[in-house]
Amino acid sequence: MTSLQQLKQWIQESSRAVFFGGAGVSTESGIPDFRSVDGLYHQKFDYPPETIISHSFYERKPEYFFNFYREKMLPLGFMPNITHRVLARLEQEGHLAAVVTQNIDGLHQKAGSKNVFELHGSVLRNYCVKCHKYYPAETVRDAKGVPLCDCGGIIKPDVVLYEEPLNENVMAGAIHAIRKADLLIVGGTSLTVYPAAGLLQYYRGSRLVLINRDETPYDSYADLVFHDSLGKIFAQL
Repeated sequence: MTSLQQLKQWIQESSRAVFFGGAGVSTESGIPDFRSVDGLYHQKFDYPPETIISHSFYERKPEYFFNFYREKMLPLGFMPNITHRVLARLEQEGHLAAVVTQNIDGLHQKAGSKNVFELHGSVLRNYCVKCHKYYPAETVRDAKGVPLCDCGGIIKPDVVLYEEPLNENVMAGAIHAIRKADLLIVGGTSLTVYPAAGLLQYYRGSRLVLINRDETPYDSYADLVFHDSLGKIFAQL
């Protein structure tokens, strides 16, 4: 039996599978990642990207932060790819219990997935820091300079910046889903960013699948490893 056949069989036998994904899930929709050769970390800016998208920089230089955010981090108009669509189908078929994602683009929900834990938040949710009024992403996109609420407060995207804690309820839900999973498929992530990468330690099952173009620190722990594009694998599921 090939690795792909094995993966197909495990999915068909599963009723509580969890998919844990990183930037590689969305790059095939045209959204750039951070760490690859063409990623944000290899582009030239006045400050390192990890500095710009930190909480202290957002507070110190909000105008620069929002200009960068609008240009580089607001992925509107992108469409779900084959991986997003297959995951939504597997959920509808009763095989997939949850998606845990490090992405902030909302494409899993756009594809039809219902139970999605967004570890780093979403660009689609934006709130006034003063009165907590909700605003859509287009408000932030179309604003000049710092987007302001009617009350005068800054409209902040509901994304987790560096130096900010992850949402406790989202983390708890993700941990619970992974702990109860009968199959864990990890895809499109280097598994080097914590605390997200640490979620794998909560998996209690014996079917761990890794799909990533490059090697990860967890390859030796996995039961199946595919060094390939997610789209190529998921197109066959």
